[in-house]
Amino acid sequence: MLSSLSRFPNAVSPCLFTRAKMSSESLPPLPERRIVLGCGAVSVDFLATVASYPNPDDKIRSTSLKVQGGGNTGNALTCAARLGLNPRIISKVANDAQGKSILEELEADGVNTSFLIVSEEGNSPFTYVIVDNQTKTRTCIHTPGYPPLIPEELSQSSLSSALNGANMVYFDGRLHDTALVVAKEAARKNIPILIDAERKREGLDDLLNFASYVICSEKFPQAWTEAPSVPSALLSMLLRLPNLKFVIVTLGEDGCIMLERSVNGGSNAGEMDVHCLLESLKHKKDESKTIPMCISSVVTKLSANGIGTVMGRLFIGTAEKIPPSELVDTTGAGDAFIGAVLYALCAGMPPEKMLPFAAQVAASGCRALGARTGLPHRTDPRLVTFL
Repeated sequence: MLSSLSRFPNAVSPCLFTRAKMSSESLPPLPERRIVLGCGAVSVDFLATVASYPNPDDKIRSTSLKVQGGGNTGNALTCAARLGLNPRIISKVANDAQGKSILEELEADGVNTSFLIVSEEGNSPFTYVIVDNQTKTRTCIHTPGYPPLIPEELSQSSLSSALNGANMVYFDGRLHDTALVVAKEAARKNIPILIDAERKREGLDDLLNFASYVICSEKFPQAWTEAPSVPSALLSMLLRLPNLKFVIVTLGEDGCIMLERSVNGGSNAGEMDVHCLLESLKHKKDESKTIPMCISSVVTKLSANGIGTVMGRLFIGTAEKIPPSELVDTTGAGDAFIGAVLYALCAGMPPEKMLPFAAQVAASGCRALGARTGLPHRTDPRLVTFL
């Protein structure tokens, strides 16, 4: 049964949410096709900052507390909405206080929740997040929603409506049975698919076979491919996933690495070891720059010993060097990066523009407590030069 705002009398109507006023003189036009569909996790985050993470059996006090919406897909789509896209979400909550709060926040930011399932029983997902002020790290303790979303709860007509006009479909790797049904239908309609590969999960391998784009956490590429290094693992992913156009691994304050498959050109390119090419790109980084930058290679036949060769381009994206006094919380930084990549793909940005833009959006979110508090709107002055 699909959710309805009438069931939640306190929910915010889509027509009531507000966006920052856009200046047409300083900003490029919005992408013509800007509908994106996300399928995955939503939750309520209970964020407590502490002076330092407690030892076992300690009793400490928080220095601040914030309660707000969370979940990888909820965060990424909120980011995409603030940047100007029209996101839709497939997920599930219960008809409880947390579920109402989740819906209200998503709708207030312009995320279409028409395809989100509401269960009359059970509990909505929630997460305790402990933010360590000393190390600037966060620890998450998640309680999943119950009962879980099953494919039978998403009718064929609802799925068709959710995909109608979509320019991109995004999965965070959760709700794998339903996600696979959505991915198969999206692939049948030739809609590009972006997958967040945070860690190895049940059903993720099947989902990755449909991926057009993959964004990974730092540890995932080697864990999934068993390759000896990150560069060789990225190359292995392109070889194992023939539909994959690019793969990005995010590295926190060290930025990201992207490997893009090249289907045209480069026939006369010489072969080069992917590790050597990566090192040569690293030498081109300007460490004096504080804003995000991108360093790219030409189309090259990339190789890794014992793995194979791929024709492609390698990119290094740097992160913004955030002053320690401005760094508050890294919760949701990866989700913000993904939300920005969704926008960049819809806008047709080349990688040289996409990676700095996504890094800048992610850095903006790190300046406030919680995954969504600091997410910028499209009109944020910090984004103007990156759009």
